[in-house]
Amino acid sequence: MAAPESAGALVGPPPSLVLDAVEESAKAARDFTREYVTFYAPTMGGELLDDVLLVVSEIVTNAIRYGTEPGDSLLVALDHGPDRVSVEVHDTRRASPRFRPESVERQRGRGMFIVDSLATWGVRERPFGKIVWAEVKGA
Repeated sequence: MAAPESAGALVGPPPSLVLDAVEESAKAARDFTREYVTFYAPTMGGELLDDVLLVVSEIVTNAIRYGTEPGDSLLVALDHGPDRVSVEVHDTRRASPRFRPESVERQRGRGMFIVDSLATWGVRERPFGKIVWAEVKGA
């Protein structure tokens, strides 16, 4: 998708996106992140982009499943630097993500292990909820 021009300057995607807290929003968050990173940090490479997309997908999926109620929304905010992409996902519950014990019966519960292996991450409180943040760094 070509970026529109405004008075001679390229205009890229905004740094944040509000999404409904529904399962389909994980894909919308990945698409938004891909567009953002491709536009603002095109030299970061495909492997870093893949890592960022996986981190976004896992944190957004957790926010939808465990951080929101039906009818809620969530916010995905992105930032970047020369060798990093930062992600924030704002949701409406204060409960922090947690590592769950491995289970062969359960198909869920590995998301934060994945995030932990790819990024530095943490949780900050905010009025009426929390922010789960992650920073993925390039080599």
